[in-house]
Amino acid sequence: MSINCMRSLIERANRKTPTSIAVIDSKQQLTYNELFTKVNQVAHYLSELELSKGSRIGIYSYKNAEQVIAILAIMSTDYIFVPISRLLKPEQVEHIINDCGITCIITDKAKLKNIDEVNYNGTIITYEATNREIVSFEEIYKCCTKKYECNIGGHSNATITYSFGSSGFPKGIVITHRNLVDSARVASQYLEIQSDDVISGILPFTFDYGLNQICSAIYKRATLAVHSMLLASDFFNHVLNDKVTIIPLMPIHITQMFDDTSMRVPNPQLLANVRKITSSGGKITDKMIKDIDAHYPNAQFYSMHGLTEAFRSTYLDPSQLKIRPESIGKPIPDVEIYIVNENGEECKPREIGELVHRGGYIYKGYWNAKEQTDKLYKSIKVLEKVVNLEGDLTDEIVVCSGDYVYKDEEGYIYFVSRKDDMIKSCGFRISPYEIERVVYNNLPFVKECAVFSVENEKIEEEIIMAYSASKEVAKNEILFELKKHLPNHMIPVTILYKQKLPQTSPSSGKIDKEVLKKEVLEVV
Repeated sequence: MSINCMRSLIERANRKTPTSIAVIDSKQQLTYNELFTKVNQVAHYLSELELSKGSRIGIYSYKNAEQVIAILAIMSTDYIFVPISRLLKPEQVEHIINDCGITCIITDKAKLKNIDEVNYNGTIITYEATNREIVSFEEIYKCCTKKYECNIGGHSNATITYSFGSSGFPKGIVITHRNLVDSARVASQYLEIQSDDVISGILPFTFDYGLNQICSAIYKRATLAVHSMLLASDFFNHVLNDKVTIIPLMPIHITQMFDDTSMRVPNPQLLANVRKITSSGGKITDKMIKDIDAHYPNAQFYSMHGLTEAFRSTYLDPSQLKIRPESIGKPIPDVEIYIVNENGEECKPREIGELVHRGGYIYKGYWNAKEQTDKLYKSIKVLEKVVNLEGDLTDEIVVCSGDYVYKDEEGYIYFVSRKDDMIKSCGFRISPYEIERVVYNNLPFVKECAVFSVENEKIEEEIIMAYSASKEVAKNEILFELKKHLPNHMIPVTILYKQKLPQTSPSSGKIDKEVLKKEVLEVV
């Protein structure tokens, strides 16, 4: 069996530290030996379903230790794990089932009704026993006692993750076992994760950032503390009770953590156990940095930038956070980042170009979507004006991210905009990100902000700013402050207030600008 598959990590953890705590949730804790035993039992049952190699098995359930067991069990077979967010509606669930041909779904009692609504005809397995003729984990634990062995290659597909966008239903991204192991290896390295760490499992296991917490915990034989953040007070109880030392977050979680005026944040001394906090998937504001700094006195904060098509591209060293808080940092180990202009030439310092990711952690591509894969996955030849393609070795694949960025004179990278987000107005090319940065830095009442544009015949496009806050603020007050920091051509024409901004998917934390744009156009 390959050393670059998740199964090899589970076996090694059981062999090296069988009595160490592997997983904690609100109801139980499992040692690595107990986890390994349960994973084997479920994997053995799955293998007896006699599905064809590479069959897709979906997991559609609430997050708990059983979900972790289910994920690792599928990855201990030659099947492919497909996570389905528990927040998705039946229509979205049906799309994923049909798009990748899911033949088996693992779920819980609460989600059976949704599965029934889509008339699913495949195999269903539940965690708890039900009054229906469905096999449950409870029964599998009692009946499956045979020894289980398997042989999995590192190049084999491990998971297909879906991220719902603003229009239609996007395709899933295919991630191999080696991708998962490599991402665990590199994240553990630069975050300096230790075997005695307790990693918060707050992130959904429906995308790579969340899955990396499972993989990294097993890779270092640390503890994963599974938690679903519903209330900020519950989250702090989780950190304290589970003795969490590493917290992976998205920016939305930081906002939720400190903006709930109905609760008291624990004394910083009680949170001194936290060593590392990471964030990816959105803009980090000055307020977020100050809140983390004030309440987690011993924590190093890592701001990171990743791609849908690759595990991660950059991170900002914590020592640089207060020096250049706007930067997304430098490449992670084993990754080369190039910034190229429209002519394929390397950009000079401060010149904006497209981020091209070369090296490790590149995913396999989009499931049954060759056009979308070909659009972003390119031959190394796109860098022929930048790197020496010695020996005519041109079969290497790189990711042309569609992110516009620039480097400063010291090599630190700054995000400007998505390729398709740039606004053209009054003859200027305008980055929505630059306006959003000014809003976050100078309008402290703003919780979330999104800047986008709609067509305007007179000026090409007009700028729209949408924001959420505890209450609406007069437009003139907002404009007065923005005019202190932005030139006239970057001032929003329309300002839209909403109590909460829509997200592209229930678990992404990313603002859905297309929904906001439709709302503006309907009013016009």
